[in-house]
Amino acid sequence: MAAPKMLKLPEVLEEIGMSRAAFYRMRARGQAPKLRKLPNGQVRISRADLDAWWESCTEDAA
Repeated sequence: MAAPKMLKLPEVLEEIGMSRAAFYRMRARGQAPKLRKLPNGQVRISRADLDAWWESCTEDAA
């Protein structure tokens, strides 16, 4: 079984067109995709979680 595709935060920010500060404000409000923090402090977001988050944004806007 293949491991899920994990994206680095800069990749996610570029894809969604958002600044790091805006992303963390959304995260503080519980509105950002799920993050996985690695032992070294780096952050990863799975492709599946990001896609699900995009879907929820579309549903909220409708």
